[in-house]
Amino acid sequence: MSAPEKINILLVDDQPAKLLSYQVILEELGENLIVAASGREALECLLKNDISIVLVDVCMPDLDGFELASMIRDHPRYSKVSMIFISAIQVSDIDRLRGYEIGGVDYVPVPVVPEVLRAKVRVFAELHRKTRELEKLNKELEQRVSARTAELEASTAKLIESERRRSLAIAAGNMGSWDWDWNSGDVLWDEGQYRIFGVDRAEFDVSPRAIIRRVAAEDRERLKDAIRQLSAEALTCEIEFQIERPSGEQRCCFTSAAASVDADGRILRVSGVTIDITMRKRAEQRQLLLAREVDHRARNVLALVQSIVRLTSAEEVDAFKVAVEGRVTALARVHTVLSLSSWEGAELYGLAREELSAFIARDASRVAIDGPFVRLKPAVAQTIALALHELATNAVKYGALSTLSGNLAVSWKESAGALEIDWSESGGPRVLPPTRRGFGTRSVIASVETQLGGDVDFDWRPEGLVCRLSIPLQPRSDQGYPVIKPTRVGSLVA
Repeated sequence: MSAPEKINILLVDDQPAKLLSYQVILEELGENLIVAASGREALECLLKNDISIVLVDVCMPDLDGFELASMIRDHPRYSKVSMIFISAIQVSDIDRLRGYEIGGVDYVPVPVVPEVLRAKVRVFAELHRKTRELEKLNKELEQRVSARTAELEASTAKLIESERRRSLAIAAGNMGSWDWDWNSGDVLWDEGQYRIFGVDRAEFDVSPRAIIRRVAAEDRERLKDAIRQLSAEALTCEIEFQIERPSGEQRCCFTSAAASVDADGRILRVSGVTIDITMRKRAEQRQLLLAREVDHRARNVLALVQSIVRLTSAEEVDAFKVAVEGRVTALARVHTVLSLSSWEGAELYGLAREELSAFIARDASRVAIDGPFVRLKPAVAQTIALALHELATNAVKYGALSTLSGNLAVSWKESAGALEIDWSESGGPRVLPPTRRGFGTRSVIASVETQLGGDVDFDWRPEGLVCRLSIPLQPRSDQGYPVIKPTRVGSLVA
């Protein structure tokens, strides 16, 4: 253990003999003794040294002990220094009170008893030393408190930032967190929970009974059973359920809960997270419907291709291949048009241009397409596309498109409760009515009349074929065909 730090003791007296005696008496204390022969010299010593105790004679010329003590006490550096007065005369009570008022801590009469003086100085020296230690400890404590406070503030700031990020993450993920005191029944919700349930914090009573009332009736018992099954062996549970907001809106939720237990395995509280999975469920339903729709359409397309192959006839294999490839290619083109619209439908003008694109690219002036905006549903679009393909194939082989002088006009309109599509050829070779119906003619008639419940009229004029496809806007009473309705603003023809 290190030796205690020495303190400075100032001895003030105008008589050298007394100063020497004070030094001899106090020398065994082991402190630093500083002597001054007058009040002014004492003041100089105070300015140069850190004095802890002042031993001063009351009666001195120029500046007596009381005046010196008053000047010392007025200095902020020595406001707490211990001052002991030594007096060779009888001091009155008034003088004692005066000395105490200006900061004196004790009186020592002359003749000085060495033991008494040493004892008094030793007490004040130890007191001063303890005071310094306390001040040092207080300063260290303040530093520690300040450092700890800074750490707590930094930790609190990190916690707040972490909570902010957690809240943002929960909000972004349509999530909410909750905490349930198992014994008291108190439930705490964060903002995410209120948002998912669509309730107002100020109005909604967050209690187990109020919460279960917001759960869909068919899911309440499942939710209760999942909570009841929590135990020391199964501390977690997960469940999907539906809730009904005050507005009547149905939402699908998923909750994951975990229980906290005591040393005896008794549940203390249950905490968890709720996720609004409504959009995910809707997306899953849409994917399921889309998969079924794709399967249905794929089977329809395959059936249509199968019909094309079965009904196509040709004397040679190459001719058969060309015919089949042309019809399948026409089907592929309309499939592309429908895919671009996410199978919502095909616009009739674009469909006609797509089927006649090869001839338009060769000489656009020979092909005219005109009509109001009409959107066809997928099944109707496929039928009309194949019909236009068969008519175009016939025109290339025998009609207006087989010569450089021929022209073609395709137009449509609404008339007498039907969508009428007119195919008109002119300027080609002289036309003679066919003696028999080929596959193309039979295919057009069958697809329009059988599949769409419409009518087909072929007029084999000498100057060119005129064909009219009439598709009813309303289904026939004896057939379940979809309604067909042309429009200039984009509704579906089905």
